[in-house]
Amino acid sequence: MTTEHTRIPAKAPEAVYIHIPFCTNKCFYCDFNSYVLKDQPVMDYLRALDREMEQTVAITPPGVIKTIFVGGGTPTVLKPDEMAFFLSSVRKHFPNWADDIEFSMEANPGTTDLDKMKVMKDGGVNRVSFGVQAFQNTLLGEIGRIHNTDDVYRSLENAQKTGLNNLSIDLMFGLPNQTVEMLDESVTKALELGLPHYSIYSLKVEENTLFHTLFQKNKLPLPSEDDELAMYRLLMDRMRGAGYKQYEISNFAKPGKESRHNITYWKNEDYYGFGAGAHGYVGRKRHINVKGVNPYNEAAFKGLPRLEEFEVPREEAMEDFMMVGLRMLDGMESGRFREQFGVPVEDMFAAPLKKMTDLGLIERRTDIEGYKLSEKGILFGNDVFGEFIGYLTVGA
Repeated sequence: MTTEHTRIPAKAPEAVYIHIPFCTNKCFYCDFNSYVLKDQPVMDYLRALDREMEQTVAITPPGVIKTIFVGGGTPTVLKPDEMAFFLSSVRKHFPNWADDIEFSMEANPGTTDLDKMKVMKDGGVNRVSFGVQAFQNTLLGEIGRIHNTDDVYRSLENAQKTGLNNLSIDLMFGLPNQTVEMLDESVTKALELGLPHYSIYSLKVEENTLFHTLFQKNKLPLPSEDDELAMYRLLMDRMRGAGYKQYEISNFAKPGKESRHNITYWKNEDYYGFGAGAHGYVGRKRHINVKGVNPYNEAAFKGLPRLEEFEVPREEAMEDFMMVGLRMLDGMESGRFREQFGVPVEDMFAAPLKKMTDLGLIERRTDIEGYKLSEKGILFGNDVFGEFIGYLTVGA
């Protein structure tokens, strides 16, 4: 299913992801590349990050940076002096910021005192995303979180005292022993905060986690599929009723407060990826960095700390475009597909587009040429995405 095409020259990347892999402890559901902080060579790691950024921008100079996202791990476990070093390093290698840059940092409640928040704000951070997950202390303990609800309120208050008001919190549903009523209570308490943005994710039981081990032993008391669907319907209704737009499968925002960095991923646009285990995507080349902290540190001082780097085949890039584009509730744009790949989307995906449309799971957009999930399709997004992934590449 290949056609001749002309490669459109890539523009300089305008988005940056940076990974801080340290945590105070490992949550029971987490399979991210993260390591318990105790005895870790934190400053060595931050110097290695500095070195990776320096080498990367020498090879691929940046454009005007529109979004920076610092994830983890828990970036806010850095001490104030470490945080200051890190943020000055980012500014040094990426000095040219858009006037309305979105500079986000993930945070855990209880790891963000006033001093640290001030350092973050002084270093350019203007958006903070707190991993709250639930508003029941018992449930938090059962999923391995070390914070409690008092820490949530204190952390949000510290952020606002520092002048950081573009705040988001993460909640989770489908957790062991969680009921629909418990989620309803968490959503109520979250909405009482009146924040501009909420991310609400369903639990996925990933390999190499404590939850996976328990699941294999049939000792993980998950909600039924019916209850999980009821939870998703409830949170969509509650968020819509409170004036939040569901702009992506798991994300809700007040107008203009959508996560612009995540939209970069969902539009399949380029971004730098720095740090241990980080992924980057530039000029249709994807890379994955060395994962361990010490191996990453050593590799960064010998060259780029790559575990692997490969060109994404054109057909795979098309599949990715469809999957991530349909995650956004506005949907994918046919014009952008043609612009990236030089062919109409219907030429490449006629069968899955017809099948999903006939089943009422996707529909044509009314504003511009393109497709989006229907109301029914939102509930079964993974089934829709599965129709596109592998359609061009399996057996290719």
